[in-house]
Amino acid sequence: MSDKRKEERKSLMAFTPVYGLHPKTLLGYVEDLTVHGAMIIGEKSVELGKHITLMIEIPGTFPESTAPRLLIPARVAWCRQENHPGYYDIGLEFSDLKPEEIKMIEAVLRRYEFHRQVPTSKVE
Repeated sequence: MSDKRKEERKSLMAFTPVYGLHPKTLLGYVEDLTVHGAMIIGEKSVELGKHITLMIEIPGTFPESTAPRLLIPARVAWCRQENHPGYYDIGLEFSDLKPEEIKMIEAVLRRYEFHRQVPTSKVE
């Protein structure tokens, strides 16, 4: 199976920790996110193909949900040493998302997506 993304990733401007459950362990922090998966940056490598339940801490409050976190089943699609020593980029593929979880991820993206603005020049 290819680990190439099917959807453009959205970088977040929010400090968003991601934990693995059973046992609860900090895996890292969200770098980018889609409704299909996420890339996180962590201090430890994670076994490829591993199925894991993620707990993603949601920053702020949203009318779409009263829960401050999402519990999402996922598979580790890839894990690579980052350019910065001691850190890993970890690709996670979500599975079995419920419609309310998709709505919550979409709401997080609307609120916290990093938008790169290209300067416009005025012509006078």
